[in-house]
Amino acid sequence: MAQTSPTATPLDTVETKSPLRILTYAGAIIAFLIGSGFATGQEILQYFTSYGYWGIFGTGFLVLTLMTYVCVEFLSVGQARKFERPSLIFHYYCGKHLGTFFDYFSTLFVFLSFTVMVAGAGAVFQEHYGLSKYIGGIGLAVAVGLTVWFGLSNLVDVIGKLGPLIVVIAVGLGILGIARNPEGVAEGNTLLPALELTQASTNWFLSGLSYVGFCMLWLAVFLTALGKTAHNRKEAASGGLLGGIAFSAACIIVGLGLLANIARVNGTEIPMLVLAADLSPLLASGFSLVILAGIYTTAVPLLWTVSSRFFAETTSRFKYVTLALAAVGTLVGLVLPFSQMVNIVYVINGYVGILLLALMLVKTGKRLAQRQPL
Repeated sequence: MAQTSPTATPLDTVETKSPLRILTYAGAIIAFLIGSGFATGQEILQYFTSYGYWGIFGTGFLVLTLMTYVCVEFLSVGQARKFERPSLIFHYYCGKHLGTFFDYFSTLFVFLSFTVMVAGAGAVFQEHYGLSKYIGGIGLAVAVGLTVWFGLSNLVDVIGKLGPLIVVIAVGLGILGIARNPEGVAEGNTLLPALELTQASTNWFLSGLSYVGFCMLWLAVFLTALGKTAHNRKEAASGGLLGGIAFSAACIIVGLGLLANIARVNGTEIPMLVLAADLSPLLASGFSLVILAGIYTTAVPLLWTVSSRFFAETTSRFKYVTLALAAVGTLVGLVLPFSQMVNIVYVINGYVGILLLALMLVKTGKRLAQRQPL
């Protein structure tokens, strides 16, 4: 006989799921993960394409499996536990001491990730528009700071709707990149050893673990907060399942598109814009706006996550610390080239995230073995 949590509410036992809310949760996951790394192609190039077939399919399958698990877990636990502070998710999986470490470490990492978004916006303005990177970086920081000023409840619907659109366009561009040069995939795989590509790790397996690791540190607090708004656990889990699968599939397709054109995109800061420009300069200009939208949809919850760690979003202190963090993030993000920021910030923090992943798997395994409720 199935057992229910003693804290379950009537809504928890409702079997129906809202398709619209499921799509919104999935869209929020996708939009959050797209950011400057995915939308520009730099992240996919370093974590997937640079390892050839093993990177795209091996890493892709590993990411699909683990990312889906992570999204379902965070949303489901957030819905079941309804933590007073979303960052308590780390204590749930890691205990008091390690949980506190991850709490503070993830805050630092999320802030550094915001600086990567700033760097990405600057790179788009510099490489595509021929303008100063300071215009793009400062412009993004201002837009994000003002959005977070109005609170998470207002931005969830926005990013949930923008995310799928951006993925569709990025995937479409990847498919076109393959279609224009079908032989390029095999040729690119053969050409890889002769190219000096920046890689996320020494092999594709560690690259995949590192990728999931840094994404987890992004998603933990954000999805825990989102899960709290779900009507029931099936709704939360379905949103996580759809979001994890869709994002991972998009990574594989875009990775193949870049591999088919590896000689063209190697050494560029914004490889996806190279693919777009090969098709049409007008398309490249339009896609540059899509990239900026993708950066924006990730930067907003990143900045919110850091600000909410210090103050409740309903307070005036939350608003002022948001603007201060946006300003500091702009200064940091415009110091190093975008590709270096991706490699340094994401990779180092990805390895720390692997420890969190291991602790999560242990916690989930014990829970299932003992048939304990969330």
